[in-house]
Amino acid sequence: MNDGILSQEEIDALLNGGVSSSPGLSESDKDLLGEIGNISMGSASTALSTIINKMVNITTPKVSITTMQEIKKGFEMPYILLEVEYVEGLKGMNILLMKITDASVIADIMMGGTGERKSESLSEIEISAVSEAMNQMIGASATSLSTMLNIPINISPPIAKICDGKTEELSQNISEKENIVCISFKLTIDVLVDSEIMMLLPVKTSRDIIDKMIGNSEDDLSKGRKVHEASEPVFKPEGLEYETLKYNEPQPKVQRAQFMPLTPIAQKEQQNIDLILDVPLEISVVLGRTKKTIKEILSLGAGSLIELDKLTEEPVEILVNGKKVALGEVVVVDENFGVRITSIVSNVERVKSLQGK
Repeated sequence: MNDGILSQEEIDALLNGGVSSSPGLSESDKDLLGEIGNISMGSASTALSTIINKMVNITTPKVSITTMQEIKKGFEMPYILLEVEYVEGLKGMNILLMKITDASVIADIMMGGTGERKSESLSEIEISAVSEAMNQMIGASATSLSTMLNIPINISPPIAKICDGKTEELSQNISEKENIVCISFKLTIDVLVDSEIMMLLPVKTSRDIIDKMIGNSEDDLSKGRKVHEASEPVFKPEGLEYETLKYNEPQPKVQRAQFMPLTPIAQKEQQNIDLILDVPLEISVVLGRTKKTIKEILSLGAGSLIELDKLTEEPVEILVNGKKVALGEVVVVDENFGVRITSIVSNVERVKSLQGK
């Protein structure tokens, strides 16, 4: 206060009950963003858990207003960054930050390791693996956000890069000095990782999410006013009672349902299977199956051998439109492979197959 004149900051603080709010966002706005982030990143943790087959928790969101410059000063270097743009439903960018040491654990698991290897550098294959995991996480987060806002949300293909220097720009689309919303989460992966992950949003994008969440668009506001006016209590002097105004809509007629009496069918109609005799069906033969890690798949080349989980004398499965109907043995007919049926799957087994059992 200078010479009895209030500054603009002091006026804003007084209007906000003595609490100085962040640029463009109040404390309640940040609380709402934290709840939204907690739910959406919960879906992201489920996606990551499915990919690496480990228990993943992303909890305890903390929302703050900062800048890219401050992020670079405070977040541990080096780190991997994944940036996407909202192309439908919302406008703006969404950036996910993860420490390289945490990313190396995820990459090690995805490449068939135990996840105990922590490194401050990633190979090209490891970067691709982690980028795909982060892409799945941010995609699951966008899907969860779409459900919460009840609008379709689509994102652009992700851009991933490694940031190892404090002078390097984090994003080409967000200025280094621009105010952004930082939602930081605690990330745990079994006993392997106990760290932090960050989601960065422009203030304008965050404001858009909040407005859509609470229905602050002009149409929603006008609808809200009409609903409020239609449901306001009317004062009655004689009884000092309140009643609610009713909508001037016609009341539906309600009556007991009536059904025709059930009569037995005299004769079952004969089905004509001739109508579907010319429907083509795809028949395939499964020699065997096996599972490989991403690391083993990437190492395959010309001349590589893949061992299947079936012995040479065991019968092979015969599938019709993907459903097992028979077993057989592989034979050679002239210069072509063939299969001789040795047994037909029972009706019980067919039903189980149709039911996915």
